[in-house]
Amino acid sequence: MTLRFGTDGVRGVANTELTPELLLALGRAAARVLGSGPFLVGRDTRWSGELVTAAVAAGLAAEGAHVVDMGVLPTPAVAWHSKAERLPAAMISASHNPFGDNGVKFFIAGGLKLADATEALLEAELGRDAAAGTPPTGTGVGRITERDGRPPYLEFLAASLGGRRLDGMRLVLDCANGATSTVAAELFRSLGADVEVLFAEPDGRNINDGCGSTHPEELQRAVVVAGAEAGLAFDGDGDRVVAVDATGRLVDGDEIIALCAVDRRGRGLLPGDTVVVTVMANLGFRQAMSARGVQVVDTAVGDRYVLEALEKGGWVLGGEQSGHVIYRDLATTGDGMLTGLQVLDVMARTGRPLAELAAVMTRRPQVLRNVRVASRDLAGADGLWAEVRAVEERLEGTGRVLIRPSGTEPLVRVMVEAATVEEAEAASLQLVDAAVRALGPAAGG
Repeated sequence: MTLRFGTDGVRGVANTELTPELLLALGRAAARVLGSGPFLVGRDTRWSGELVTAAVAAGLAAEGAHVVDMGVLPTPAVAWHSKAERLPAAMISASHNPFGDNGVKFFIAGGLKLADATEALLEAELGRDAAAGTPPTGTGVGRITERDGRPPYLEFLAASLGGRRLDGMRLVLDCANGATSTVAAELFRSLGADVEVLFAEPDGRNINDGCGSTHPEELQRAVVVAGAEAGLAFDGDGDRVVAVDATGRLVDGDEIIALCAVDRRGRGLLPGDTVVVTVMANLGFRQAMSARGVQVVDTAVGDRYVLEALEKGGWVLGGEQSGHVIYRDLATTGDGMLTGLQVLDVMARTGRPLAELAAVMTRRPQVLRNVRVASRDLAGADGLWAEVRAVEERLEGTGRVLIRPSGTEPLVRVMVEAATVEEAEAASLQLVDAAVRALGPAAGG
């Protein structure tokens, strides 16, 4: 059996690409690579969650691992328990994908996502004959037990405010019919907020369906109608969030990181006056941080690369435009509810509305196009790079260009930022044509 890890674990169509047989083998491999002691497993609300959990848990137990089924729980809650209990863990989720997909994210004991080298070991172990060793039998086989991990995780989140509260703040929460559906309202109400909840009735099929962080339109309307001070939209497994201000305007991950960076720097809580973001962070973010004395460190796309840079540099704040935000002094992974709390705490402490806080940066128009091509080898695409240089000269420092291959599809991603939408659109189309000429059209394209 073969399997490849993407930027955030493995994903695929449940029972087609992710078959029970493959998942069983993946569980066995995980026990051999990550350890056969107690292993925590959580899941989101999608229809196939129990099937995937059962298959992975069976593989773990077949190698002697005791499996603790945490039930429906956000990804960051599973990571938090992994850190608190020093146990390896797995989260069964396809994040913001449609309900028909599913996936598996692993954490080493201590709550950190797997490094590339560990993922390579897992991939190699998956290809090894399971019968090569002597599997345990009888009482050597692992057991599977259930446990509710919600209460201690919610206590941790509330404690992150240092005793401060959100009394009287009017909020609207969009739970994406996902893993935060059972915990978000309880958390924010316990801190004194007046909470209206949307999309918190999961039926297994409605996760991320026209809701959540990738579809916040209904939340934007609801915030205005309710006269709320803010709205928060989580994704299906709860590790990312986007916010909405009182006017209904979306506040994305770049803006969240920017306002929190400025707040933390002012309070002496931003080590090295540095934040970490991916190469996709908006140019306006970079300009705003430079103007306020905050250094920006870039990584490849993927929150685990952000975390690796934070760990290496001893920094504490970073994330992605999508709303994956990491507070390394508080957590080991992106956490939508934790991020929401930090933003609301800034509002409560300063008495400033979210719209004013988010105005710390002015977003540059950004256009991203996916180009289907015959080859993703950019090294020899001289014609494309010549066009890139021409575009960058024309933008004269008012914008930027980023060309990168997709890690999983026959695509090249073309991103252009400029002073106006029209400039960005025109430049992106020019580079799309250049990419197809240099790399060849995809088969059937």
